[in-house]
Amino acid sequence: MIKTNEKTMTDQLLVDIADYVLNTKITSEEAYETARYVLLDTLGCGILALQYPECTKLLGPVVPGTVVPNGTRIPGTSYVLDPVKGAFNIGCMIRWLDYNDTWLAAEWGHPSDNLGGILAVADYLSRVGVAEGQEPLQIKDVLEMMIQAHEIQGILALENSLNRVGLDHVLFVKIATTAVVTKALGGTHQEIVNALSNAWIDNSSLRTYRHAPNTGSRKSWAAGDATSRAVQLAMMAVKGEMGYATALSAPGWGFQDVLFNKQELKLARPLASYVMENVLFKVSYPAEFHAQTAAECAVHLHPEVKNRLAEIDRINITTHESAIRIIDKEGPLHNPADRDHCLQYITAIGLIYGDIIADHYEDEVAVDPRIDDLRNKMVVVEKSQYTIDYLDPDKRSIANAVQVYYKDGTSSELIECEYPLGHRFRREEAFPQIINKFQQNISTHYSQKQLNTINEVCANKELLEQIAVHEFINLFI
Repeated sequence: MIKTNEKTMTDQLLVDIADYVLNTKITSEEAYETARYVLLDTLGCGILALQYPECTKLLGPVVPGTVVPNGTRIPGTSYVLDPVKGAFNIGCMIRWLDYNDTWLAAEWGHPSDNLGGILAVADYLSRVGVAEGQEPLQIKDVLEMMIQAHEIQGILALENSLNRVGLDHVLFVKIATTAVVTKALGGTHQEIVNALSNAWIDNSSLRTYRHAPNTGSRKSWAAGDATSRAVQLAMMAVKGEMGYATALSAPGWGFQDVLFNKQELKLARPLASYVMENVLFKVSYPAEFHAQTAAECAVHLHPEVKNRLAEIDRINITTHESAIRIIDKEGPLHNPADRDHCLQYITAIGLIYGDIIADHYEDEVAVDPRIDDLRNKMVVVEKSQYTIDYLDPDKRSIANAVQVYYKDGTSSELIECEYPLGHRFRREEAFPQIINKFQQNISTHYSQKQLNTINEVCANKELLEQIAVHEFINLFI
């Protein structure tokens, strides 16, 4: 272990990320178009989550009644919070139902989780700016921040597997939010590096709450926790708080040696707009993304099997390695968080009900004896080609196949789905349904008059991009 106290070169990864957010101009029209849909889809998921008391109990200020001058407004509520707590609130809402976008690689995650910190800070800066006679940020600025945050989180995820060392993917949310928010707050290159170094030193939560036998609701607020911590570190950095040049590489004490099995963290490709262009939408079903195509297969089979459930002998689910490692579960499922991360439960719901909605994970539905009866008849196997195509950067498939075998020796057709509706290969098919999903989600919370105003802005590309952030947020209050 090196004991010298000589100054050393700053870790290149910290420099590369700071260079990217400060110096790279996003020019991809595809990325901006996709980001607009991500913004609406993510907000809609957050509004829908307000129907669930387990989510809303976590929202609001630390001390009840606290109101912050020019503070962050929380969509769907009357809360006015500081940006740190605001980021937690928004981040908690949008992730609660596991229904926002997804990125699958060596590490998994949900890049739109960064919107918690991005929206909180952008709204705050806009309100402060107007109060001081300055120009507010526009939604076009938010879209650029989203594209960059998606890129940082997603490219880090391509080859750096946190889950292999037991750490949760929300660390990459913290890193991405830290970078773009520090820039938004006016941070210099050095201040962005300082903030990033502290975010890495923070480390990440364990994945304990995502896996049996401990799957629980923390997985729904973990990203809010990460993005809010990022905002706090960014605000400290722009006040002059120091950073740590070798936070990643310091022998014996850096992130890589202590927590990453002495592996070097790396960027698999140059940072641009690749992730936003290729991100996956959860269009149809609030379920862990590795099960999305299984859900499509099951719903396809529903008309055939719905009246023959008692005749089923076994159900074969053919899948890829990541799905087996994450969501292949046998035995009791103890809560909604457990159920929406179970390949067999999701498939059973699709076969029985012909649809999958958030309420299907609640206790009232889970007691249906047909669900566990079907789960007990399921056999999950890996198909090596599915695993290969899952990791192929030109395909990024998330394939599953479902086939039902009956006691009389007959069987259903083998239903295979390689690319879910939210995949880049199915964008034109998905975009109208994403808008429908958004409208259905926000209709759970607002009057028709307010819905008309929201939709008028959101349906107009130019109007949406040019509206001030605080005015956009006001639409949802």
